[in-house]
Amino acid sequence: MQTAAIEQRLLMGLPAQMMRRNEPMASHTTFRIGGPCDLFISPETEEQIVFCIQTLREMDVPMLVMGNGSNMLVRDGGIRACVVKINSSGAEMQVNHQAKTLYAGAGESMMAIANRCIQEGLSGQEFASGIPGTLGGAVMMNAGAYEHEIGEIIQSVRVLTREGEVREVEKADMHFGYRTSAATTNQWVVLGATLQLQQAEPAQVRAKVDDFTRRRRAKQPLMYASAGSTFKRPQGHFAAKLIDDAGLKGASVGQAQVSEMHAGFVINRGGASAKDVLALMEQIQQTVQERFGVTLQPEVKIIGED
Repeated sequence: MQTAAIEQRLLMGLPAQMMRRNEPMASHTTFRIGGPCDLFISPETEEQIVFCIQTLREMDVPMLVMGNGSNMLVRDGGIRACVVKINSSGAEMQVNHQAKTLYAGAGESMMAIANRCIQEGLSGQEFASGIPGTLGGAVMMNAGAYEHEIGEIIQSVRVLTREGEVREVEKADMHFGYRTSAATTNQWVVLGATLQLQQAEPAQVRAKVDDFTRRRRAKQPLMYASAGSTFKRPQGHFAAKLIDDAGLKGASVGQAQVSEMHAGFVINRGGASAKDVLALMEQIQQTVQERFGVTLQPEVKIIGED
């Protein structure tokens, strides 16, 4: 990959400080694991994001688009591609009290959205306040928590299609499913989304957010780096219960460990490699398959090379 030529083209629409070579991906994933990517790019505005992605496509450059890196495991050899991390300046968040909607850019964190909703007295998104990712990532995978999913509160999604068209896609056409959406299946880049909410007293919204925060802290190993739930929920089962019942709580490979607090989480106890995590995941899958005849599928996306 001719990094210098790519940088020169991107400088036509992006400031130089938004590009870094050989950036360690461990600095950009919640697992705190991962080798370097060839070129790391962090656009903030919709105009910058569209320019960046269209330019890389025109140059036929391998590319990974990401948000907060909260559902990723990057292998130790890193990524031989350009990584586009969609950030947000915060300026794109817009509230329409008459329609009871909030529009946010894809790079906004779910907690930033929750805080704005508290200020504005808008309710309905509280369940998602602790999801450690961005709105774009949540829409892509229809992220969920506490028996709710982000697709439930979406009115429309603003996307960049594979053909380079910026479109507003209504909820019905997003085809939200369990950890999937039309954005994933069609390889769209999420630019932002409008949430359909309800008016409420700010104190009531804050109380709900605080309640979900307390529940997460009581049950999840938030003191350690992780990628959240490691495996998808199997049909008719719960991954965490299967792992617990298999006697794997606390099992470890190197510094990767099945959390003793919540068996659905593989955690980085400090200095874990991707190789450690993958070996532990394989051990979990084999044991659960042998004990219960259930195949666990990773929820975390495994990216890069050894």
